Amino acid sequence: MVAQTETERARHYAPVRARRPTDFDLTLPALGLLGLFFVLPVAILLTRSVTEPVPGLGNYAELLGSSTYLQVFANTFIVSGLVTFVSLLIGFPVAWALAIMPNRFASVVFAILLLSMWTNLLARTYAWMVLLQRTGVINKMLIGMGLIDQPLPLVNNLTGVTIGMTYIMLPFIILPLYGVIRKIDPAILQAAALCGASRWQSLVRVLLPLAMPGMAAGALMVFVMSLGYFVTPALLGGTANMMLAELIAQFVQSLVNWGMGGAAALVLLIVTLALYAVQLRFFGTDRMGGR
Repeated sequence: MVAQTETERARHYAPVRARRPTDFDLTLPALGLLGLFFVLPVAILLTRSVTEPVPGLGNYAELLGSSTYLQVFANTFIVSGLVTFVSLLIGFPVAWALAIMPNRFASVVFAILLLSMWTNLLARTYAWMVLLQRTGVINKMLIGMGLIDQPLPLVNNLTGVTIGMTYIMLPFIILPLYGVIRKIDPAILQAAALCGASRWQSLVRVLLPLAMPGMAAGALMVFVMSLGYFVTPALLGGTANMMLAELIAQFVQSLVNWGMGGAAALVLLIVTLALYAVQLRFFGTDRMGGR
């Protein structure tokens, strides 16, 4: 009886071990902030798209049934596609050069890329406005070389928007490509050359397929970011070449039409999620990371 009492007393005074937090417990603060400052505002905005000015899908019918709004969608997807394509054409050779050049030279190029990313977006856009205007450096250089007789219209149109956005998006496609190309074993290309493959065949049939996950990740990032870009299209494109982000801002700020703004935002969100789902279906997270 005494032994049993001492045992119970020992259990009573024994230190209680704290439960070790799981990985999910550690993510709860971040999930709470994400839900409070992102999910909740988006849900409220999307709710207003079907409740204002009257309940129903009238905002979506007007948005998708108007030729003016459809032209805005066309401008957005055309410019985003062109920016993604041109960024891939320029970014792949740069990423390949970074992967094979000596470290001291690669560090200089990386410093230039990071410096361009850290420079204020508005300042970079205004710099392109100066370069692309009719009396700008680019037109003067082309006229001086005898390639054109009259200045080219490079601002207040989709051409200027594409040029400016391509410059801004290049680092976002070069860095993922560099990470994937860097992991490719050079012996694979040497083996292809020993098997009789030309340089072009090694590029098309060996290097490009191995780098495809990085290309897909970079292209998706650039395309999605281009869909929602606001500053550069507003300054270089003007009101005659409006894109979707500008339309949403006009609905909310100028027209105070939260219903139409929420409808346009939902269309943009659906397109973004659909593109991400397609990439996950064909590449997956492991392949996008280069593994």
